[in-house]
Amino acid sequence: MEPILSARDVSFAYDNYEEKQLPPIVLDDISLDIQPGEFVAVLGHNGSGKSTLAKHFNAILLPTAGTVYVNGINTKEEDRLYDIRQSAGMVFQNPDNQLVATIVEEDVAFALENLGVPPEEIRRRVDESLKAVGMYEYREHSPHQLSGGQKQRVAIAGIIAMRPKCIVLDEPTAMLDPQGRKEVLQTIRQLGGQFGITVVLITHYMDEAAQSGRVVVVDNGKVILDGPPRQVFSHVELLKSVGLDVPQATELAWLLRQDGYNLPDDILFEEECVQAIEKLLEEHHVSH
Repeated sequence: MEPILSARDVSFAYDNYEEKQLPPIVLDDISLDIQPGEFVAVLGHNGSGKSTLAKHFNAILLPTAGTVYVNGINTKEEDRLYDIRQSAGMVFQNPDNQLVATIVEEDVAFALENLGVPPEEIRRRVDESLKAVGMYEYREHSPHQLSGGQKQRVAIAGIIAMRPKCIVLDEPTAMLDPQGRKEVLQTIRQLGGQFGITVVLITHYMDEAAQSGRVVVVDNGKVILDGPPRQVFSHVELLKSVGLDVPQATELAWLLRQDGYNLPDDILFEEECVQAIEKLLEEHHVSH
């Protein structure tokens, strides 16, 4: 199966650097394939290169060296930009930057109207997309009267309506309160199951990454870990060494293991941690 997104030996440096000074390398020889239907979280601290990588998957940025393919199209093919962005939609941090209309349903319909989609098909897609993100009842509201989480879900609906094969979300919950984050993450998790859309989530929240199918950790423009969440988050010391945390349950289990308690090294969620500690206490009680 051909990857929906593919980076081949990709490096990137911004060219607005001072004369006689080497350009800052933001991405450093990254190779990465993302398969259709995957839910991949790309994790890294601020300045790690994760958002720069995201912008390459939508041809907002082009590699200084190497090649990026979106649905088999080289992003350097300028005449294929429309096809690239039809294949990989992008959702940004601030939903206000993506809302263009004064009514929710008009905002979701905006891009479709510009593409010349027939009115009856627009109506069907808008309704379906708003229902998918739980915002159908707000279809006649003004977007600017909505909460941050609701605005972001409307922005996601606008992308879903375009029927992309992949959605790249660049820290979509960074500006939201806990309830808004929860709403948006729930929506993101439904995309694959409901529409078969590949999801790439750029985040610095460990709990969001833990709910993905695959975690890619970026540091100083390089991929340092890539695998299922349980495998990646078992590398507690490495993650801490590059300025990242791990899920709270993972850290508690790790700390207890440091003190000699026999707990699994792949704990991700609170319920698992509670069960493992309960089992440990039962064994300790029985042995005494």
